Amino acid sequence: MRVQVSWFRSAAAVVVLASVACSNAAPQPKVAYPQTTKGDVVTDYFGAKVADPYRWMVDVNAKDVADWVAAENKVTSAYFETMTLREPFRKRITALWNYPKTSVPVREGDRYFYSKNSGLEKQAPVYFRASLTEKPTLAIDPNIISPDGSTSLGQWTPSPNGKLIAYGLAEGGADWRTIHVRNLDAEQDMSDDVRWMRFSDISWTKDSKGFFYSRYPEPPEGKVLEAALSGQAVYYHRVGTKQSEDQLIYQRKDLPTWFINGSVTEDGRFLVISMAKGSDNNNRLYFAELGEPMQPNISAAVKPVIEADDAEFSLLGNSGSTFYLRSDRGAPFRKVIAVDARHPAPAGWKTIVPERKEALEDVAVIGGRVVAQYLVDVRSKLAVYGLDGKAQPEITLPGPGTVTGIGGREDEPTIYFQFSSPLYPGTVFSYDPATKKQTPFEAPKPPIDVTQYETTQAFATSKDGTRVPYFMTAKKGLPRDGSNPAMLYGYGGFSVSTLPTYRADVPAWLERGGIWVTASMRGGAEYGEAWHKAGNLERKQNVFDDFIAVAESLIAEKHTSAAKLGIMGGSNGGLLVGAVMQQRPDLFAVALPAVGVMDMLRYDQFTGGRAWVTEYGSASDAAQFAYLIKYSPVQNVKAGTCYPATLVTTADHDDRVVPSHSFKFTAAMQAAQSCEKPILIRIEVMGSHGFRPTDKLIAERADQWAFAAKQMGIK
Repeated sequence: MRVQVSWFRSAAAVVVLASVACSNAAPQPKVAYPQTTKGDVVTDYFGAKVADPYRWMVDVNAKDVADWVAAENKVTSAYFETMTLREPFRKRITALWNYPKTSVPVREGDRYFYSKNSGLEKQAPVYFRASLTEKPTLAIDPNIISPDGSTSLGQWTPSPNGKLIAYGLAEGGADWRTIHVRNLDAEQDMSDDVRWMRFSDISWTKDSKGFFYSRYPEPPEGKVLEAALSGQAVYYHRVGTKQSEDQLIYQRKDLPTWFINGSVTEDGRFLVISMAKGSDNNNRLYFAELGEPMQPNISAAVKPVIEADDAEFSLLGNSGSTFYLRSDRGAPFRKVIAVDARHPAPAGWKTIVPERKEALEDVAVIGGRVVAQYLVDVRSKLAVYGLDGKAQPEITLPGPGTVTGIGGREDEPTIYFQFSSPLYPGTVFSYDPATKKQTPFEAPKPPIDVTQYETTQAFATSKDGTRVPYFMTAKKGLPRDGSNPAMLYGYGGFSVSTLPTYRADVPAWLERGGIWVTASMRGGAEYGEAWHKAGNLERKQNVFDDFIAVAESLIAEKHTSAAKLGIMGGSNGGLLVGAVMQQRPDLFAVALPAVGVMDMLRYDQFTGGRAWVTEYGSASDAAQFAYLIKYSPVQNVKAGTCYPATLVTTADHDDRVVPSHSFKFTAAMQAAQSCEKPILIRIEVMGSHGFRPTDKLIAERADQWAFAAKQMGIK
């Protein structure tokens, strides 16, 4: 949601770079921006007076905000009409998108459940089948529930007997969920209507009679998409009853802003509750003994397992009261440990899989084995261990790339994994440990001739000497003369790794001679928790330095030039783009910040923003304000600067990073821009932070690529 820039490079070099960028840029139509009201709000932060002229934009339901949005959309729409590649990109991306996309299957009862989008369906329906080779049956079709795609199928969980499925719907794809329950044999929904669930699993008891979930109190009327979150608690819902009858299982009135989530172990004997202060990996762990799985004691006492708040303890599976956990306590690259929940003193913990020199990215307990995905210089490797820690034969992957999902049950041996790379669409495989045989499941056919392209890995050197990996995908044999258009993507935060995977729209860029680049910067987990910590809080500038270093490497190696280089990122990556384009406006031709966290002084006052304080810090703390103010995009816009051509994207139902972040940033940038490079905003209707139905997602991607192509002079 991140260097000190090389501000001290010679002024002459900066002038040369800027003049080259301007002289090679495509001619720009003059944009007449709407007149935007500036208020006189000033906030005193520990003696520093900070103006906030666009504070009025935080009320997204106000008429003046709606009028501003309408005026901005009108300007943007008119500009889009001048983008000659807009329709060609839309048509080509639509064709490229039209291949099947399937999730890792989940077995419950005697049925396998999975989602599959046949190609261009607005959302992916959920299916089940008796075996992976038999004919599927439709379980839920969100395209029937919401033909226009305005309500998303946010999540789904089948019951242990495979006869019911609980699923969450979200208006506009917002984080709020309303749970419904469908009887699969009767092919109809039951009466259940469970509201105000958010950031929660749906976890059934073994008897399939009900499920645990976490909800918040109903937010104030008119503030559903922006009110700060507080008071999450775990409840149990019995199928066929009213939500008002749901049983409160666990709450912490002393810790109202903490996240609380409950999940039932596969054997049905334990409810495991995880509590976290924020979005970092540190969490507490509690449990309740449900007893006989088919007659669970929902009222069982909740007892502590780990309350230290100093590390990650992520449940993988169990053997009786022994819980297998992924943890980074004393192991920044992560390890797998076993903890007896009934006797949880640290002296009794046992290390099952010790920390290695590679980062443990993902791990699962399947069929009495530990299946672990490691990252070796950001490339996936699948290792297998017994529960005694002894290494077993590794699983061979189709090639260099990324394991994007691991699945399977604790009581059967088959391992499922999904693999992808920049030239390999996500494909699910089943793996039999006995025969070592891999079988593709609903494998897609690559929609392009991948032999024309190649992906290579390189490393940039950041300001402090840190080695920063990045991947480039392009046509084979592109000249290294600085003439190639390039798009650089990054995220860099929240311990989220940026890995080389397939994006269906990218080939449309590659076909026009473009280069696609992903950077794996500090702030992520590509090299473990130490890599993450090196890019958060007061170290956030390291992330910006890393991104700038990759951009400078691309130019130095003559893959591209400042006049042909664009940057792209969403959410925390939107912040990345916003900060970097301000620190080095000379380095980029195009900036595409999406749903970005742009006001670092006030982000924690909306929705779940308080959870990000562990990642960013808060302006309510004097020491943290001192570094936040240095890079917060909204506060660091400088009048009289020629910024890169910018297309901001957001959505009206984004209740994670509220759209006022993007509104304020756009208004400030339009007022400050000193040259004719456009500063535009595109506001999606009935979309959210991470959701667009397929047709709207394709349209948005086409607009982004066409905008970039226009600025770079691509014909």
